[in-house]
Amino acid sequence: MKTCVYARVSTLNGQDPETQLRELREYCQRRGWTVTREYVDAGISGAKEKRPELNRLVSDAHKRRFDAVVVWRFDRFARSVSHLLRALETFNALGIAFVSLSEQIDTSTPTGKMVFTVLGAVAELERSLIVERVKAGLRNARAKGKRLGRPRAGIDAAEIRRLRAEGASWQAVGKKCGVSAATALHAFRRAV
Repeated sequence: MKTCVYARVSTLNGQDPETQLRELREYCQRRGWTVTREYVDAGISGAKEKRPELNRLVSDAHKRRFDAVVVWRFDRFARSVSHLLRALETFNALGIAFVSLSEQIDTSTPTGKMVFTVLGAVAELERSLIVERVKAGLRNARAKGKRLGRPRAGIDAAEIRRLRAEGASWQAVGKKCGVSAATALHAFRRAV
């Protein structure tokens, strides 16, 4: 069976995709499958919409360049349950099997399809809970009077008015005040 493998690491700081790839190659070898291509997204978050190698994998799937996709863990592949299910539906329509090595799930079996869907839902629930905890923490910080975001630039409105009166462009005013032209303009409008 012609197979491809997909690996992803979120950062290049201490994470090496070779850890995943080695196990994926060994698995395929044990099953007698030929790895025709390795797709690796290194330093790319799973939440990102665009992952060049994953996009290439999907494109090659449509060209029927392999019969199975093997990943180390399903969370290395999909960013959400809906993304996972869309990919599985595409692979199924193309007659391509999907194997997640760590979870020991093979979508060529009915049980594998069911378990994979349930595990994907649990992963999305966990991600949603993390988002809710972060939002609650931000609300708590605001309630305590903490300012969130980038600190405001200290801008001298009188200096901006003087520079504009001298005929300086917004670009020049921003550069002189150490801010962007847009920030200088906003500060000018607030002061008027």
